[in-house]
Amino acid sequence: MIITTGEAEAPTLVERARSLAQETGCRYVAREGRSLKRLAQMTGAEHVLVVLEGRVRLGGPGRSVMEFHPSMGFIRLKRVLNGNSDPMLEAARMEEGDSVLDCTAGLGADSLVFSVKGGKSGSITALESSFPLYVFLKEGLRTYESNMQVCNDAMRRIDVKHAHHRDYLKTLPDKSVDIVYFDPMFREPMNESASINPLRSYANNEALDEQSVREAVRVARKTVVLKEKRGSREFSRLGFTVPERSQSKIAYGVISIDRKA
Repeated sequence: MIITTGEAEAPTLVERARSLAQETGCRYVAREGRSLKRLAQMTGAEHVLVVLEGRVRLGGPGRSVMEFHPSMGFIRLKRVLNGNSDPMLEAARMEEGDSVLDCTAGLGADSLVFSVKGGKSGSITALESSFPLYVFLKEGLRTYESNMQVCNDAMRRIDVKHAHHRDYLKTLPDKSVDIVYFDPMFREPMNESASINPLRSYANNEALDEQSVREAVRVARKTVVLKEKRGSREFSRLGFTVPERSQSKIAYGVISIDRKA
């Protein structure tokens, strides 16, 4: 994976790209008027991350191009701020100040909603096992500027780590996190989802395994939550209960650790 800038190689962008490359162990390549296709060809890079003013873009040969945006997370956080309910937060029984381990961060939308709910006293750790997505998300969350300061602050509070959730969970003490959250790629793709489809060419699409769930139950103090399509067999396979709250296409399965309803 290489990191470069847009065609306008402003000194601030070059410095930002160089710094990100050094931080993540990637290679910085000066743009020098070359196309991204040409940069990928000359370096043999499978992924190219482009640092832009207030933005970051991820692409590569034969892959969809993504530009970081809070997308649905932004819409949901505004609803939460307006006092409306959010099915994910309800399933997790999240309260201000809670700690959350988002085991499958993806584009960070769920982590963002958790961060808004948790507030300044909360703690959100977002794990991403796909290295390109990890770098993309890390840089996106710390540089994207929305028109809402509360959203910007929530993005900056998220601690993004490059790790597979099973390995990371094994390093944590018992009952060390309030909520453990899983949003694996749906076993049956939701083809109408514009945000999920481009993600598939970068993401780790392996199924959630029973060992990871056992580790999550050991680590969580309050709940373990699984997001899946409504009616998915993954809920019963992995031991999650699905509250009957709505008939939406997406459902949240729950394992309650403290056994409160």
